[in-house]
Amino acid sequence: MRTLQQAWQRARRRRMVITLSLGLPWAAAATALALRVAGFDIACVIATVALLVTVGVAITRARHLDRRWLQRQLDGSGASEDSADLLFTDETALNPLQRRQRAHVLATLESAVPELRPRWPRAAVLLCVVGGGATALLALGWPHAGLSPVAAPATQAPPTTAGPLRLQSTRLRIEAPAYTGQPARTQNALDAKVAADSRLSWSVRFDRAPRTAWLQFHDGRRLPLREHEGQWQAQDVARTPVLYRIVSEPALADARLHRLDVVADRAPTVRVIDPPSSLVLGTPGQRQWTLRFEASDDHGVAARATLSITTTEGSGENITFARRSVALTGTGEPTARRFAHTLDLAALGAQPGNDVIAQLEVRDNHAPAPQIGRSNSVILRLPSTEAVRGAELEGRIKKTLPAYFRSQRQIIIDAEALIRERRRLAADGFMTRSDAIGVDQRILRMRYGQFLGEESEGAPKAPPTSDLPTSDVPAADTHDDDHAHDHDTQAGADDDHGHDHGGAAAVPQAPPVFGSATDVLSEYGHTHDHAEAATLLDPQTRATLKAALDQMWSSEGELRQGRPEQALPHAYKALGFIKQVQQAERIYLARVGPELPPIDEGRRLGGDRAGLASRALPLTARTPPDPVVVEAWQRLGDGDQTPDLDALAAWQQRNSAFLPDALDLAAAIEELRIEPGCDACRQRLRAQLWRAVQRPLPQVTRRNAADAMGQRYLDALEAQR
Repeated sequence: MRTLQQAWQRARRRRMVITLSLGLPWAAAATALALRVAGFDIACVIATVALLVTVGVAITRARHLDRRWLQRQLDGSGASEDSADLLFTDETALNPLQRRQRAHVLATLESAVPELRPRWPRAAVLLCVVGGGATALLALGWPHAGLSPVAAPATQAPPTTAGPLRLQSTRLRIEAPAYTGQPARTQNALDAKVAADSRLSWSVRFDRAPRTAWLQFHDGRRLPLREHEGQWQAQDVARTPVLYRIVSEPALADARLHRLDVVADRAPTVRVIDPPSSLVLGTPGQRQWTLRFEASDDHGVAARATLSITTTEGSGENITFARRSVALTGTGEPTARRFAHTLDLAALGAQPGNDVIAQLEVRDNHAPAPQIGRSNSVILRLPSTEAVRGAELEGRIKKTLPAYFRSQRQIIIDAEALIRERRRLAADGFMTRSDAIGVDQRILRMRYGQFLGEESEGAPKAPPTSDLPTSDVPAADTHDDDHAHDHDTQAGADDDHGHDHGGAAAVPQAPPVFGSATDVLSEYGHTHDHAEAATLLDPQTRATLKAALDQMWSSEGELRQGRPEQALPHAYKALGFIKQVQQAERIYLARVGPELPPIDEGRRLGGDRAGLASRALPLTARTPPDPVVVEAWQRLGDGDQTPDLDALAAWQQRNSAFLPDALDLAAAIEELRIEPGCDACRQRLRAQLWRAVQRPLPQVTRRNAADAMGQRYLDALEAQR
């Protein structure tokens, strides 16, 4: 069965090839006729349609060789013994005799398959090739004057040679430089945006041959068009953006402007990915430093880059530099490559107190000379031994000072735990634990109040609510060890969570703890009262801390009344304000008076003006706008006057580098030159000139005149004077 299938497919392919051989010569002939009569654009359409029709007919004719055709061919050849229909019937639906006959036919076909491919129509193929080729040659080679349009009516008058020329077809071929990687392309439109240094080839066809033709550019340059086999061609290299039109003798009916934008190749840009900042402070004992860069370019970055490494040593004026370079290989797409390298600080000889400066330099694929792009310099500053020691001491002190801001979270945890255990506790036990947490909230509020200059209290007092208990209930046993540890380590905290502090004066003073804020201030500084602690915070931080104290007060009141659910929102808000206080910048100012120089009483009101000079700032004269532009803009506003377009075009060429869009202004000038009476062209040019004229500097506005009431007030002042 497999051999039969292959023979069947070969027959279909033979039929398709025969059809294509018969139709393609005539498709080529039709294309040649359309090219000669109607131009290149119509010829492309005719060629596409003829090719599609030929291929469609070939596929249709090949599909006609279906299963019935195969059965007829097998039965007609005698190889199937008139049993070809059994080959395409389901074997399960056959009786034993039919199955035996089917197997016999298959065995016969496997040994000798008849020839199913149709014969080549050699005469017909030869006739089509000769006829189509002769028609195409005659269409392309016959003299132009002797060929009349196809299917022209007999009553139509012969074409006249008078009147303006018309373009039949236009073609622009753009070959970008090799470094861009862009393929060559051909387009019918004459407006284009191309890469710098692209090679341009124009090819235009007129309805009749002109005497001469050229490309006229807006800067005055001409590029002649030369005739070759009916096509007028020219070549140039795109270097600057230009406007141009096709000019011929006799003149064209449509001589509109075309715009050619030139995109210059940009230099590659390099972005530092790691480290995220330009200055990195090293850690003590650091041995490696990882660098990662990303280089991007519009057409591609070279795979090889150079990493410049500079190591500084010394301080002050005794600094020495050691420079070296490392070649890196990038990964990723050519337009966005990544470079990574890990520096071995020991191999570079970097010591504590030194700086390591790195900068990546990449090149793009621009020809003939590549463009260079450099990254920002990143600096690794290795700390000196003295700085490390100072940082360690400062770190130890800072780890102790934030103990003031650590217990609010534990109060929230205790309140949430109490809410979960409410069903397992008696009413009195629940009230006792809630009141104890409220006492802890009160102690924490008093400690925060010290930073706002509030006076400390000798014994805890209940908030001003009518139903609060008059005595504080000890709560030390209801908290876990972590909570107790938080309270015990806080500077200036009472040992028993604020319970029964009436005898605090009789308690012997504990020895100072290293790093504690109050002990450091009392031992090495001069403290007066808690009001001085308030100077450690800026006004915004003080306001945030005051808001936290208000929320603590509300939380304390709810806890002391046995309502921890209502206390949690206030406790969470207090915790949020405390987090803001932790992140705020502290301001430490020395409490000393200003040291101003003494006042020389002898110079006061003496009238001595020696050494005094005029403080008036000099006024710089501003360059006035070019009168050519101002006059043209004013004339365009008057519909009866026409500006000097030649002078305006010369000004545009001189100042093209400073204009927002020089080509738009040049196009507006040329449009008005072609159609002097076009009001829309005048308004368009006037709008372009308004963008080009420099704006006047803002002047001091005069004060508004006084109204009736204000005038009466001024008159009264004058009368009193």
